[in-house]
Amino acid sequence: MTDRSIQLAVLVSGSGSTLQNLIDKISAGELNATIGLVIGSRDALAAAGRAGGAGLDYQVVRRKDFADVEAFSNEMFSRCAGSGAELVVCAGWLSLLRIPAAWRAKVVNVHPALLPSFGGQGMFGEHVHRAVIDHGCKVSGCTVHFVDDHYDNGPIIIQQTCAVLENDTPKSLAERVQACERDALPKAIRLIAAGRVAVDGRRVRVT
Repeated sequence: MTDRSIQLAVLVSGSGSTLQNLIDKISAGELNATIGLVIGSRDALAAAGRAGGAGLDYQVVRRKDFADVEAFSNEMFSRCAGSGAELVVCAGWLSLLRIPAAWRAKVVNVHPALLPSFGGQGMFGEHVHRAVIDHGCKVSGCTVHFVDDHYDNGPIIIQQTCAVLENDTPKSLAERVQACERDALPKAIRLIAAGRVAVDGRRVRVT
């Protein structure tokens, strides 16, 4: 683990299980990071309780309150900058963002499939796992990638795999994929904090 702590802003749209994993990793001394801000995409998210339980600053920014994605994104990143964030983590975040130039390669997402397969708008949660099973895939997993202006499209940092079993349901496959996510996302954050990640076009080189 790097000796340098990294300041995070975490974006959530659901239960906050990925946020909780980061909170737990930090608490256990397995991730040298501080979560300075959590932003939820709508009111009454379960993630709000997780953030509150950890004493984190939790705010809500709703896409429907803005005229366009640019205005929405500007507000989001203004708040992230104000919190001192060095890295923004999309942890089950579902709203499209426009990434300002100053934040390129400073926003990451974890996706519950092996991109570029099974990504794009509407491909989240059970929808992804159902599609993987219906397609007859033998392997699934997760992808941690930098975020660009399109859904699930930015350069890939880490991928971690798990088997798809013959009797899998979306729920049972999700459990193994989530185990991959709990390992891969903190690992990617550690690499970024240590300055070991460089983006070369679509390729991410880890030194």
